Amino acid sequence: MSRRLQRLAGVIRLGLARFTGRLFGGDSRQLWSSIAGVAFAVMLMTTVGGIGLGLASQSAIESEGVDYWVVPEAGSASAIAVSVDAPRLGGVHSVANKLNARSDVDYATPVLLHVTRIENPRTEASEYVLLVGVVGDGSNQSILGLPTTPLTPGDPYYADGDYDGPWTGEVVLSDAAATLLDVKKGEKIAPATAPNETLSVATISESNYATGGGPISIGVVHLSEAQELAGATNGDQADQILVSTNNGAVRKEIESLYPGTEVVTQSGFAQQQASNSSLSLAIAIGGVVTAFVVGSLFVATLMGLEILSQTESFATLAAIGYSTRSRALLVLIETLSVTLLGGAIGLLFGLGGIELANYLGETYLGVSPVALFDPVLVGAAAVVALLIGATASVYPIWLSRRSNPLEVLQ
Repeated sequence: MSRRLQRLAGVIRLGLARFTGRLFGGDSRQLWSSIAGVAFAVMLMTTVGGIGLGLASQSAIESEGVDYWVVPEAGSASAIAVSVDAPRLGGVHSVANKLNARSDVDYATPVLLHVTRIENPRTEASEYVLLVGVVGDGSNQSILGLPTTPLTPGDPYYADGDYDGPWTGEVVLSDAAATLLDVKKGEKIAPATAPNETLSVATISESNYATGGGPISIGVVHLSEAQELAGATNGDQADQILVSTNNGAVRKEIESLYPGTEVVTQSGFAQQQASNSSLSLAIAIGGVVTAFVVGSLFVATLMGLEILSQTESFATLAAIGYSTRSRALLVLIETLSVTLLGGAIGLLFGLGGIELANYLGETYLGVSPVALFDPVLVGAAAVVALLIGATASVYPIWLSRRSNPLEVLQ
């Protein structure tokens, strides 16, 4: 090891020793106050960041293994799209059949979303449920986290477009929907829009699809039965088509089948979600900026006072041969030690803040989870703590350079 590196290592060890000695000995109130300031700032950033992640978790249709989403082109009045509340695709069964006939397509299913009021005749409970109409193929396919395997393969009620086939009435309920309706597997429930038809609970999925507002009440049914309940049989309507394939050439065929629509890839869908999450992004940026400004000002002020109280110590270091640069490095190491320790403490309290936000949201607002934890918050806390330390050290370093060793030691 070169002499310069040895000197650097010695300064670092001395800086850490000075920090730990002042932290646990003598008058350490200013030091602990600096740590508390950083901890508060990082706690605030972590909690607010968790709430931002909770908001950003809201998304549209998700299904494992989906490579393409076929959706109506925004603002398009052309193509095979029927406007019912929002643009919809038409003729979806035939298109899905053509895609499923390809050997390079794992599966393709239209998806229709319809919010309707569902009643439990046994308990007279009535709740709004998001019905998701799909065409199951008997495979281990899932939509919004709910399995489609319990549904009879195919779409019996569709009957080649006549909508007079056997009504299965099968529905896969999310745990949230089953809890609200107080219904069990095998029981009958009645959609309010079709009092003459009933749905039978094929199974209750333990998984829930959750957003920042909490778990959503979802029921997965056959597409044609969802179309009947939604009044979307005219034109064979659906909101989108999900396609799973390993061949990129399928996209061109989809685009030729549906002019005026958008074929969105996984990356494109993520970009659309990111562009629509400006609120959560603004919250996250606000939390980071607030933590940085508050932490920097707090630490700079208190560490400056700490340096002023240590003028004799720095003068002694100068007298025994420590250069101005070495003394500045000591101040930087001590300041970074303060901010990193404060950042670690603040991160722990921030995790508690996330849990508290979820508890309050569930207790008083009836929504959960309000905030989410992601490992990225740990990295953000470390980066913010380092930035606070680097920025806040400028002022105490300047103060340490101003002190004249001869004047102090006289």
